[in-house]
Parts: sequence; C-alpha cells; structure tokens
Amino acid sequence: MAREDAVRCLRCLLYALNLLFWLMSACVLGVAAWIRDSLNTVLTLTAHTRLEEAAILTYSPAVHPVIIAVCCFLIIVAMVGYCGTLKCNLLLLSWYFCSLLVIFCVELASAVWTYDEPSVQRSDMISLKSRMQNYGLQRYQWLTYTWNSFQTEFKCCGVIYFTDWLEMTEMEWPPDSCCSNQYPGCARYAHHHDLSDLHQEGCGPKIYSFVRGTKQLQALRFLGVSIGVAQILAMALTLMLLWALYYERKTPHLEPTTPVIPPDDSSPLMTHGPSAEAAKLGGNRTNKGCTIVPAASSQLNGNQFEMERLS
Repeated sequence: MAREDAVRCLRCLLYALNLLFWLMSACVLGVAAWIRDSLNTVLTLTAHTRLEEAAILTYSPAVHPVIIAVCCFLIIVAMVGYCGTLKCNLLLLSWYFCSLLVIFCVELASAVWTYDEPSVQRSDMISLKSRMQNYGLQRYQWLTYTWNSFQTEFKCCGVIYFTDWLEMTEMEWPPDSCCSNQYPGCARYAHHHDLSDLHQEGCGPKIYSFVRGTKQLQALRFLGVSIGVAQILAMALTLMLLWALYYERKTPHLEPTTPVIPPDDSSPLMTHGPSAEAAKLGGNRTNKGCTIVPAASSQLNGNQFEMERLS
C-alpha cells in the first residue's frame, strides 16, 4: 500500500511539472517574440555602432534560435511525459528522461556560450546622430520608417533632444512622429507655437536603457532559470517512478500450492451460468494500470475461504 501511494504521489507531481513546462515554454515564446520586434528596430538604428554589438550580446541568449527551438521541443516532450506518466509506460518515461537531460544540457551550454557582459557607455549614444542624416531620402525609406516607429513607440525625439533633427539634417522642424498628438503637420505647428507638444526626451537614453536590459529580458531570465530547476526536479521524479515500476514488474509473485480437494456433493458449487463465468473472469483479471496490487494475495484469500467453507 505504501508503494502504491508513493507511485500515485510521483504521478501527480509529474502531471503538475508537465503542465508547468507548457505554461513556461509558451510564456518564453511570447515574450521572446515581443522582444525580437523591438530588438530589430534598435539594431536598425544602431547599425555599425558599439550599441549594436552591445544589444546583440545582451539579447542573443533570450532570442537565440536554439533557445526558441528548445522551448518548442520542450512542449512536445512534456506531452510525451504526460502520456508516459498516465499509462506508466517504461519506454515513454525513459525517452522523456533522456529528452529532458539533452534539453537541459543544450540550455546550459547555450547560456554559457552566449553570456557576455556588454561594454557600453553613454557617450556611445552620440554615434546615433550619424543615422539621422539619411532620414527622408528615397533610398532609405526603411530607415525613415524605423525612426518614426521608434519615436512613436518610445515617445522620444532625436538622440539627445529634438534639435538634433535640425542639426543633422536639412529639415526646418522635427518629424511628425515627435508629436505627442500626431497629425499631419503637427511638428511644424509645435515648432512655431508650442514646443511642449513635442517629446522632450531623446531616443538615445531610451536605446541605452534598452541595451542595458529591460523588464521583459529580466522576465525571460527568470523563466529560463525556473525551467532549468523544474527540469532537474522532473528528471529526479521520473527516475524514482521508473525504479518503482521496474522493481514491481521484476518482483516474482509467489503463488501458494494448495492440494486439490474433491468437491463435496453436500455443498452446492456453481459451475455453470453467468455468475460462475463472472467469478472466473474476476479471479483471472490482472492489473494493467499503475496501481500496485500483488496478484498472489487475491488467490490466497480465495483458497483460505474455500478451506474454511469445506471444513
């Protein structure tokens, strides 16, 4: 009975861990996709600068293709582990354990390989002004779109201040994406009448803060560590469940040898009919699930009852 309770407890814990794997993997994929969109914008604006290298070093462990592929594979492995735990299949549980071990090794190697502290200073933000000169040109429409998207999303204007647009380009006023309330010609109106309608903070500090790390990046790091700890716990529980199931299947059931007693005419024995067939089927039924019930005990109780009845 104690072994049966232990197996039931192990199965419940593995169910919970597999559900946790699904949830955390889905969260990692969602946050990584969200960060990748902003990262592509930052990499476009910081191309050929030290900020670009720092951004790659900071976010490559979070949005690396290997990590994304591992999270997708972990969802499939969790489904296999759930099925193996449900059916108590030794082959599926063994495959589940080996897959978790491989995934953990890949995650650990990727984290060590891609980890590097970025060296970036605030003075590097001045190099972003060189990316403003091509704004509005026909050949650089993609750069124009990126500047407008970044200034709208992060609510900033220029690199240090909105006057950077007047300094680095031939524009007489900033782009309309610098306005807090955007409409065609809003920047021109704000430049001549009310400068408070323009974003007062530059995009340089925004990019610097993004390169140093965001809340989304911290959440991804926390999820990565949590998944690693959960994998270690799941591997330990799987080994314990495998040992319990393997030990039970290898344990021989001792069947007692009882003498054959001729039937007594005075005692009615049901040898025909549906009740006898049901009793016969019930006596020969074996346990095919995870519940650990010794087969010899039921036969022994039946023989004892027969001996007491005949005596």
